[in-house]
Amino acid sequence: MTKHYIYRWGFFLAGMIIMALGISMTIKGQRLGIGPWDVLHIGLYKKFGLSIGTWNIITGLLIISIVSFIVREWPKLGTWINIVTIGVCIDLFNWLLPEITTLWGQIIIFILGIIVMGYGAGIYVSPIMGAGPRDSLMLLLVDKFGFTIKGIRTTIEVVVAILGWLLGGPIGIGTVMIALFIGQIIHYALPQSQKVLLKCLGEKDKSVLF
Repeated sequence: MTKHYIYRWGFFLAGMIIMALGISMTIKGQRLGIGPWDVLHIGLYKKFGLSIGTWNIITGLLIISIVSFIVREWPKLGTWINIVTIGVCIDLFNWLLPEITTLWGQIIIFILGIIVMGYGAGIYVSPIMGAGPRDSLMLLLVDKFGFTIKGIRTTIEVVVAILGWLLGGPIGIGTVMIALFIGQIIHYALPQSQKVLLKCLGEKDKSVLF
């Protein structure tokens, strides 16, 4: 049992750190635009100060508080860790990664950032330790109104991107690229990550993760 928890928490934490690195890489290439939620976080940062990672944490806490109030249920520990870890790591990587001024440099780091972000998401989701706040909101709306996950996710991200843009966040072709490709990358990254995790655990049945 201890081995299971060590590996599952290890994948969970490593995945979040990798995903935060990918997010920071896309931010460094923001001339192309960035993901919808990051448009909002940068817009809030430009308007009110603090840091991009701090706004990631604040919006995450606000969302999960609303979801918890509606469903009358506290989220898993992993959800709270998700909120703080990704926000802190985004600020850390934004500080560590150099500023890139050339267009080609930004294009390269942006594309690599999407891939890193997608694989990070696949790795952190694979051990099923708790959904992130934005995924929790999406699942709540799907459950309450019966819409499709794709429809709800798209609607949320469009609304968030517009709000972030109004606050001064950068929107561009990259925003569309993330919306189109991040799900496709996770589609391949998640089963690959689960396969590696199960191999580390010495298991073959995915039911051990639930």
